[in-house]
Amino acid sequence: MTKSIAFEIIQKYEPIEEVKLLRQMSFEGFTRYMCSSECLLFNNKFKKVYQDMHHPLQDYFISSSHNTYLVSDQLVGPSDIWGYESALVKGCRCLEIDCWDGSQNEPVVYHGYTLTSKLLFKTVIQAIHKYAFITSEYPVVLSLENHCSPSQQEVMANNLQSILGDALLSDTLDDFPDKLPSPEALKFKILVKNKKIGTLTETHARRGSDKHGQVEELEEYEEIDQEEEEDNVKESKNFKLLVQKYEITAFYFYTTKVKVAVALSDLVIYTKAEKFRNFDHSKQYQQFNETNSIGEKTARRLSKLKAREFILHTKKFITRIYPKATRADSSNFNPQEFWNVGCQMVALNFQTPGLPMDIQNGKFLDNGGSGYILKPQFLRGNKSEFHPYEVPEGSNPLTLTIRLISGMQLPLSSNSSSNKANALVSIEIFGVPNDESKQQTCVIQKNAFNPRWNETFTFVIQVPELALIRFVVENQNVIAGNEFLGQYTLPVLCMNKGYRHVPLFSKTGESLDPASLFIYVWYVR
Repeated sequence: MTKSIAFEIIQKYEPIEEVKLLRQMSFEGFTRYMCSSECLLFNNKFKKVYQDMHHPLQDYFISSSHNTYLVSDQLVGPSDIWGYESALVKGCRCLEIDCWDGSQNEPVVYHGYTLTSKLLFKTVIQAIHKYAFITSEYPVVLSLENHCSPSQQEVMANNLQSILGDALLSDTLDDFPDKLPSPEALKFKILVKNKKIGTLTETHARRGSDKHGQVEELEEYEEIDQEEEEDNVKESKNFKLLVQKYEITAFYFYTTKVKVAVALSDLVIYTKAEKFRNFDHSKQYQQFNETNSIGEKTARRLSKLKAREFILHTKKFITRIYPKATRADSSNFNPQEFWNVGCQMVALNFQTPGLPMDIQNGKFLDNGGSGYILKPQFLRGNKSEFHPYEVPEGSNPLTLTIRLISGMQLPLSSNSSSNKANALVSIEIFGVPNDESKQQTCVIQKNAFNPRWNETFTFVIQVPELALIRFVVENQNVIAGNEFLGQYTLPVLCMNKGYRHVPLFSKTGESLDPASLFIYVWYVR
C-alpha cells in the first residue's frame, strides 16, 4: 500500500479532524475502515464485468433456472410471475417456460398434468420484457417446453413479437451466419429456445412473409430413463425401441412426431432445441446452433464415465442440465459436478434455498453478477486434455491459508431458550472431486455476540479456477443436529488477501448484516 492510498483511507474514514490533519488514524477511524466494504472478503474489482465478453456463447457458464414459474413444489404449488421477476433480478439468463393450450386460444404456463396453478403466456412475456435487463445487459434465453397445438403456437409467436419488439432476436446477425455470437454481440437481446423446422437460410428467406396456418411435422427421439422406465417401454406397442449399447449403459428411445408452427419455429435462431442421443452422433451431425438438454441422471453417468467426451461436447455446443422428474419437492442437485465438465446451463429450482443455490449464487457473484462467466481455458481450448477426476498434468496448485479469528453479532439461535448459540464455523471447498474438503472450528459455548476462535486452516486446491469456498456458521446441537445460522459462498479466486470481513446471509439469501466473520486470508500459487 502506497502513502497516497493510506492518506485516501484516512481522509475517507477518520472522523477526528485533528488526527486527520496529522495524517494519522484513530482507533475509531481504523474500526470504521476495517468494517467498510473495502475490507470485505469479495474483491471489489470482480463486482463489475471484467471478463472478455466477445467469445461465442458456448464459452460461458450461464445462470439458468428450471421451471421458473413455480415458487413451491412441482405438483400442487402455485405458479407465479414473481418466479420470473425474482430470477431475473438475481441475474438469471436462461428461463424455462412450460407452455400448454389454454382456453379462448390463450396459451398458458404451468407444470403439465399436475395441480399447479396457471399463468397466461403473454403475462409471463410481459414480465420478462420488464425485468430482463435490470441486473444484466447480456442476453436472456427463453427455454420453451412447448406442448401447444400449432394454432396456439402461432399465438405464442405473436405474443413474443408484439411484446418484446426489437429485443427479440428473430434473424441471424450479419457477422454470425454460421457460428454462435458472443454475449457482447447479443446485448439486450432475448433468444427463443424451441424446436425448429429447417435451416437458418430457409428461415431468413421466409422473413416478412405470411406464415399463418403453416405447420410442419418433425420426428423426434425421446430418451427413456432405463432404470425407471425400461419395463414400461418394453410393454408398450406404440413405442419404437432403439437400444444403443455403450460401456456405460443402454439408452432407450422412442420416436414421436411433433407439429410445429412455422411462425414460432422461425423465431428460433441460435438456440434450437435438439435431443441428445450420444456424443458420437453429436460429433457427426449436430449443428452449431443446436443445444441439448440432458437430464440430471444421464448427465451424471456421462460426467463420471465419459468426462473427456463430455468436455469436448460442451466446448462446441450449449448444453443444459435439468433436475430429474422425481424431485417433486423442487429440491436441487449440486451444480458443481456439471460445471466441472463445462456444461453451460445448469438449471436449478431458484425457489428452493439450500446448499445448491448457495453454490449457484456464489459462483455468479463473479463478473459483475452479469449471469455470464467465461469458462477456464482448459474447458474451451482445443488442445486441453483436462479431466475433472484426474490431477492435471503439470499441476500448479493453489495453497490457501485462512485464519478464522472471530465472529461479530452472529444470528441468534431459535432452538435455544437463552438465544445464545454454541457457535462453530465450517469452511468448505467445492470444485473438482480432488479439491473438495471441509474443515471446522471448535465450538464456542453460549456466545454469538463476539466468539473468538483464532484457528488456522490450510487447503491445497489443484483447480482453483473451478473452486468455490463456503463459510457456514452453525449452532451446535448434539441431539437434533446442528442449526444453520448463516453462510457466505464465493469463488476462491475472487477473494481479497489480508484481514477481511465475511458477510453472512440467511438460508433464503437475505443479508444478516451486521453479522459477519473476521478472518485473515493468504494464498500462493
